[in-house]
Amino acid sequence: MKDHPLRTTVIGSYPFPGWLELACQHLDKFGDADRAELINDAVAIAIRDQTEAGLDVITDGEQTRLDFNLSFYGFLEGIELEPASPRRFGPPAHDQRGKHTVSGTLAAPRGLGTVEDFRRLQRLAPAGPALKASVPGPYTLSGRLVPNAQYPDRYALTEALLPIVRAELQALGAAGCREITVDEPSMSCYAHREDPKRFADIFNRTVEPIAGKGRLSTHLCFGNYKGRAVGLRRYAPMFPAFLQMNVDEIHLEMASREFAELELIAQIAPKKDIAVGIIDVKSYYIETVEDVAARVRACLKHAPADRLSFAPDCGLSQTARWAAMEKLRNMVAGVRKVRQSL
Repeated sequence: MKDHPLRTTVIGSYPFPGWLELACQHLDKFGDADRAELINDAVAIAIRDQTEAGLDVITDGEQTRLDFNLSFYGFLEGIELEPASPRRFGPPAHDQRGKHTVSGTLAAPRGLGTVEDFRRLQRLAPAGPALKASVPGPYTLSGRLVPNAQYPDRYALTEALLPIVRAELQALGAAGCREITVDEPSMSCYAHREDPKRFADIFNRTVEPIAGKGRLSTHLCFGNYKGRAVGLRRYAPMFPAFLQMNVDEIHLEMASREFAELELIAQIAPKKDIAVGIIDVKSYYIETVEDVAARVRACLKHAPADRLSFAPDCGLSQTARWAAMEKLRNMVAGVRKVRQSL
């Protein structure tokens, strides 16, 4: 359960410090101890920025990950990593991210790395805020793999990845993680052309071992590759099917869509909590405290306070750090302003 109404939270990712991006281009020059120091320092900075903003829920900023999910492929056996982007020039788009060839049976004997990340977060975080970890779901992970004779389509790849993600979620729970987000943005991007009931079934089988044993959420968005969306930006095709997902909280991207379909939260609230994205991570307009407060009040017209949390639309990894800090500070202040008036 939530500890109070109108919680402030984040999706997961946070911008890398500039020096970390530079270091990542020259990792061969660092020893194991040097790399561990780099990671600890970057996570400590992400924690500090979030706690100084006053968030109720924080993450490690996903400082060990390339994007929100690409680094996970390094933990998989049975694939050959794409050596180079298929398109390097021109405007940013998803076709600049290559797909990996499947060369054998998919497995992750070392896990996916999130348990080590969470333990680091536990070690470095101050007392107070809740700690959250994020794991990409199997359907989203399948999108960067090329089907073959063993796995002839995306759904076959998803089924092969499902027990790997499920085991990772179990391991996170065993490590003491009580807030987990299962990121399945590919489901929300493609629900308009696929079977949303099938998606809900895949999701529920993935989270089955941990459902009801902590606070479980999922993030539904339309993509944020270098600030660009990829999917049809409508939630209507997902519902009511996605209400069958076995989660405590559903996160919706709203700010970048000018709060289109906000009335949908009235349909969700009787069954789930809702984390409403009220900060646009694709824009460098810095939402004011009053902007945020007005958006919170608009949400309260459709759902009760004890069902609502607030967050940026998506992860902040594609947003410059100076803007991310300002946006988070104003988000927390705006939500608190309304909370105090309840």
